[in-house]
Amino acid sequence: MRTLSYRITLRKEPEGGYTVLVPALPGCVTYGKTVEEAIEMSRDAITGYVESLIEDGEAVPVEDDLIECRVTVEAHA
Repeated sequence: MRTLSYRITLRKEPEGGYTVLVPALPGCVTYGKTVEEAIEMSRDAITGYVESLIEDGEAVPVEDDLIECRVTVEAHA
């Protein structure tokens, strides 16, 4: 068994709670009422997603060569 690491993005929802997106795993989306719950739910979602890929004989994406940064711009509205 190997350990995999994925970035997640939490988006605060207007009605409350957080939607979690896993950019490296298209369609892997979950939700939690709190940040902690959202992170825990992401672990479950990622595990299920990866297990499904393995069962189907598909490649499991990795983020080994990922460079992540944030860019700030000014927009004139």
